[in-house]
Amino acid sequence: MARDPRSEPAKPAPRSQSGSAKSTPVAPVLDSSGKKAKDASLLEAIFAAEVKPHLVHEAVRAELAGARAGTRALKSRGLVSGGRSKPWRQKGTGRARAGTTRASHWTGGGAAFQPRTNFVVKINRKERRAAFRSALSAHAAEGTIGLLDGSGFEAPSTKQALALLTAWGKESPVLVVAAEDEETLIKSFRNLDRVAVTVPSELEVRDLVWARALLVSEAALEAVHGRAQ
Repeated sequence: MARDPRSEPAKPAPRSQSGSAKSTPVAPVLDSSGKKAKDASLLEAIFAAEVKPHLVHEAVRAELAGARAGTRALKSRGLVSGGRSKPWRQKGTGRARAGTTRASHWTGGGAAFQPRTNFVVKINRKERRAAFRSALSAHAAEGTIGLLDGSGFEAPSTKQALALLTAWGKESPVLVVAAEDEETLIKSFRNLDRVAVTVPSELEVRDLVWARALLVSEAALEAVHGRAQ
């Protein structure tokens, strides 16, 4: 006899590590004055992912190491000029044998220990994306993420941008993510103190960790999703 599925007990909602029921993450959509127009649902796979601090640490470490120029250099014995032949014959001179005048213990010789110039730290693509999702999920869990309707900025206005952040009331520093074609929005926020403006293609985990609040324009949200998937 077939069982009636309606008679079966309902499955409990999934719970987070803290034991509370897992809910869909939401973020306020701010208008040009900083007031909340509505709440928008965020993708659970990106903004409600498990926060993995060890991956965030590795990603930030790799990004900071990759930003180092590594332009220090000293010439080794293979780079200095001269020393192409033996300075004297091997035996019969009474002096110590020598094969080149450019050894590190000779005057004008090459450096024995060169400074490190390569600081690359390798991190897998899956780990980097998981760290990216972790940083976004941390902002969503703490309620420090907001969406911005960039259509309200008809002309660049730092005064309007400052009033928006003041009305929003989040702690600085603030990271603003705008689409590349939103020049009016970028110019409005880029001169504010303790406010960084970036585009989705240049958004990194260290930027998300540095910011106490995250403001993403609605036009840039889809590109941010692409970086995290």
